[in-house]
Amino acid sequence: MLKRAYIEITNVCNLRCAFCPGTKRAGRFMTPEEFRIAADKLRGHVRYLYLHVMGEPLLHPQLAALLGIAAERGFRVCVTTNGTLLGGRGGVLLEGPAIHKVSVSLHSAEGNGTQDLTAYLSAAWGFAVQAAERGIICALRLWNAGGADARNGEILSFLADRLGAWPLDMPQPRAGSWKLRERLYLEQAEKFDWPELDAPERGVRFCLGLREQVAVLCDGTVVPCCLDHEGDVALGSLWEQSLPEILNGDRARALYQGFSHGKPPEELCRRCGFATRFG
Repeated sequence: MLKRAYIEITNVCNLRCAFCPGTKRAGRFMTPEEFRIAADKLRGHVRYLYLHVMGEPLLHPQLAALLGIAAERGFRVCVTTNGTLLGGRGGVLLEGPAIHKVSVSLHSAEGNGTQDLTAYLSAAWGFAVQAAERGIICALRLWNAGGADARNGEILSFLADRLGAWPLDMPQPRAGSWKLRERLYLEQAEKFDWPELDAPERGVRFCLGLREQVAVLCDGTVVPCCLDHEGDVALGSLWEQSLPEILNGDRARALYQGFSHGKPPEELCRRCGFATRFG
């Protein structure tokens, strides 16, 4: 059984951040009927559903219905959001019966244009506190060290004012994670380079794709992980095939075995900046 499946309920986003490659695919929203098919075919094969590949999940007008479908099938759901819509749409997540964790990418502040930083952070913090109080794990992310981190000092100062202590002086349960309150964390990590077919090879030898995770794009295409933003490593269609059938296909098996031997056959995987973290 895989640990998680990333489901791209939409590839449409309201921001254009420098650290995100975006996608050239046509904008699309997965319908509740399609999401139901995906959930049914993933049930028994994955533990968690992560609503994240490209796009901003809070833009989906039927998000509440999708969360209900996930809950009916016993899934726990994790959501990654840029945080800009939490003030108006955060209630959908707070009321979502299946929500396990919400990650708020505070590093997307650099993609907010002229939006007031304090207003953005206030909405994100208010949501995070409510989520934690309701039993939802909330992670405030700054995954931009060495990248678009010019405003990190302002963000940390904002958090310090709310906490009464410097965030990085709080307990650190694991590397890169600080416990701000019960079920509320700050996560920091280095900026990474997304895989692109025209990028140089990075000496990647191993990845957790197809071992712990798989991703489903908004048109049903199954890819190895959430970083395949263009669907370059298409393994099959979840609308037309079962997940075991897709994972036992020639391309998926070759990739799995390639990672086992430190020689991934896919060009995109060999060019992934995130996978270099696996050594």
